[in-house]
Amino acid sequence: MNLPTDPLFWLAAVIAVTLVGLAKGGFTGVGMVGTPLLALVVPPLQAVAIMLPILLVQDVVSVWAYRRDWDPWNLKVLIPGGLIGVAAGGLLAAYVPDAAVRLAVGVIGVTFVLWRWFGPAGGDIGIRPSAASGVFWGALSGFTSTLANAGAPPWQVHMMPQHLPKLVFAGTATMYFAATNLAKVIPYFALGQFTTDNLWISAALFPLAIATNYLGIWLVRVTPQAMFYKIVYVITFAISLELIRNGLTAFAA
Repeated sequence: MNLPTDPLFWLAAVIAVTLVGLAKGGFTGVGMVGTPLLALVVPPLQAVAIMLPILLVQDVVSVWAYRRDWDPWNLKVLIPGGLIGVAAGGLLAAYVPDAAVRLAVGVIGVTFVLWRWFGPAGGDIGIRPSAASGVFWGALSGFTSTLANAGAPPWQVHMMPQHLPKLVFAGTATMYFAATNLAKVIPYFALGQFTTDNLWISAALFPLAIATNYLGIWLVRVTPQAMFYKIVYVITFAISLELIRNGLTAFAA
């Protein structure tokens, strides 16, 4: 076992895992900062490899917590799309720049939230989108999640206009991302990133991951529904801006 000794690494790791735990608890989107933050102190692929086992452990906790709160129809269209996206992301990982993925996802997220905030009143709120929409946005989410751990904005484009009950929204996110995270194990193994050292680092962070996951679940349950959706929109907007900044900075470097 060869754990890092740099305090800066552990500070970044603790913050990253805390944010991901809150996201896995139901505040989908805030966790997208986790991997980029960790990538500031270790190579990006190593950051992804360290975070994936943590995500899988948190998925177990969240799936149990939301086992009765999820929307079957949305999962029927989102998960097949997500698996297609994960497969495409694994095949194209060597060819698509991470910066381009982050920039594209950020633009999608900002455009979507601005439209919801300032676009025409009424529209599709509370109305179920088409199955084709679910497959498309699920595939895009799976693709961007595989390449950059940035799958939330495309997923939210499909889900948030429906204004499902907050627990159903959080539970559907939990089931979808649990499925896609499990599928991502295959391409990450193929990339050779699951080293013994990386797995030991992940294991050292498991207790914090589980604690922050339960904190996120509790916060979702005590937050009023109207406030919950306002928070999710703000999170999506802020994270999307960060993805745009991150992508542009990488291109300029």
